[in-house]
Amino acid sequence: MSDATAPQSGSADAAAVVQHLMERDAFSQWMGVEVLEAAVGRSVLRMPVRADMVNGFGTLHGGVLFAFADSAFAFSTNAGGFLSVAVDCSISFPVAVRPGDVLTATAVEQSTTNRLAFCEVNVTNQDAVTVGYFRGTVYRTTRPHVVGQAIGAA
Repeated sequence: MSDATAPQSGSADAAAVVQHLMERDAFSQWMGVEVLEAAVGRSVLRMPVRADMVNGFGTLHGGVLFAFADSAFAFSTNAGGFLSVAVDCSISFPVAVRPGDVLTATAVEQSTTNRLAFCEVNVTNQDAVTVGYFRGTVYRTTRPHVVGQAIGAA
């Protein structure tokens, strides 16, 4: 997963960092995201699909699916304790998602250096069918997350 040069925070526990981020993430809260797992380089989230999330075709809006995968991506790449920001992301939508579905996003860093991390997020429905495949790259800063402080405060 991560090479020996990847930054790790000695003071920030992965679950505490993700909880810190989640508490400030109004959009993930609106989506009903539940954090199932938080580890350095890995996160697993669950989200129910509601009727107010659909597009004109009656299926989940692609932006909501992207945002759900993006949250898993952000949590997995920030859990090491250093502020990491997306520089490139893409998603594929192989299967339609409907209200009532329950989605799980599993994000796993594939390669990590001191400055970049590459991550894949697989989004499945309650039947374990892949409904979204997300790939992203983050730029990893040297700025540690300080749990208990607002992001942006140093």
